[in-house]
Amino acid sequence: MDSTAAHEPVVIIGGGQAGIQVADSLRAEGFAGSITIVNDEPGNPYQRPPLSKDYLAVDAPAEPLPLRGAEFFADKDIVLLQDTSAAAVDTVARRVTLSDGNTLAYGHLVFATGATNRALPCPGASLPGVHALRSLSDAEALQEALAEARNVVVIGAGFIGLEFAAGARARGLRVTVLEFAPRPMGRALSSTMSDWFTARHLADGIDLRLNEGVAAIHEDGAGLSVESTTGARYAADLVLYGVGVTPRTELAESAGLPLENGIVVDQSLRTSVEGVLAVGDCASFPNIHTGARTRLESVQNATDQGRHAARSILGASAPYTDTPWFWSTQGPIRLQIAGISAPGDHPVLLGDPSGGKFSIALLRAGVLAAVESVNAPADHISARKIVGLGLVVSPEALTAPGFNLKAFAKEALATPA
Repeated sequence: MDSTAAHEPVVIIGGGQAGIQVADSLRAEGFAGSITIVNDEPGNPYQRPPLSKDYLAVDAPAEPLPLRGAEFFADKDIVLLQDTSAAAVDTVARRVTLSDGNTLAYGHLVFATGATNRALPCPGASLPGVHALRSLSDAEALQEALAEARNVVVIGAGFIGLEFAAGARARGLRVTVLEFAPRPMGRALSSTMSDWFTARHLADGIDLRLNEGVAAIHEDGAGLSVESTTGARYAADLVLYGVGVTPRTELAESAGLPLENGIVVDQSLRTSVEGVLAVGDCASFPNIHTGARTRLESVQNATDQGRHAARSILGASAPYTDTPWFWSTQGPIRLQIAGISAPGDHPVLLGDPSGGKFSIALLRAGVLAAVESVNAPADHISARKIVGLGLVVSPEALTAPGFNLKAFAKEALATPA
């Protein structure tokens, strides 16, 4: 560890998964200097993924799951500023000005500002009863609304929209999902897997309407109605929209940091400004798995980049190469994805979709680029190893009788390179 780096104060802007992980990993690596986390939400940092799943169930837990235990910050000598935002950054003087007027000097500054929901661009988007879901306060408002709702309209068939739709349907509510694209989760999944989810949600009673966006939301005194781009109207007493996110880069932009669909960082997660890094949902990094600059929105990426950034602060220069993986829980369906697929990948089916437990392997130039698994955790764990190692698996091998990812990964890992 660099002796100077071991004592320079570190300021982390953002109290989400990535920011907390940077602080935790710095202490784990022996960093002895001061660490301050600037968090613009009140209370202790919490886990966001359960907000669209367990936290909205009928028997929801009273409190969100914390990112760290109650004693963590005191035990690790980490200062957590709650309900406080960073107002300005001076990268020359190495100083952060806070919303309360105080300033923080830093030796290293980490942007872990995350992302924010895209606004719904239609008339009526701000009516009472129209919700987004990102924060704990959003989830609490939805919890209350769900208790009184009968008809729910979800705008957007991405992960958040379909997780919420499945949860609302499990409560016995009538649920309509409008998706302007021709298939659900189209940016994240192969068409084969998207089609399976379409059929499954329709069979479970969700009125999933594809190629149909929202034109306007109306309120006529009797309740809300959502007018779609086909002219149809759907009655609703609760509307949830999930139409994507944008990285929170306003502060970085005002500080003069380069942006490209996020804060531009190198393979060590450093920006072009000395002493400044960015991690998680807000960071645009060179991704060896896509061969292009990429911004990922996932707990895995936030956590792994948090660990990597801590090592970079302490003087390491290795590139960030961790294998990306994602998950979504939609009712009884557990979707897990290892790697990142791309249009043109060759799909190979593993298992029997009719049984609700299977995987789709996606090959790119003979290399396993990604695996999408439904209720098949062993496939997922094995796929993460295979994708991470960049192992070549032929379509013939994948379709051979008796082939399974777990055995292949075990044999490959046991074979000397």
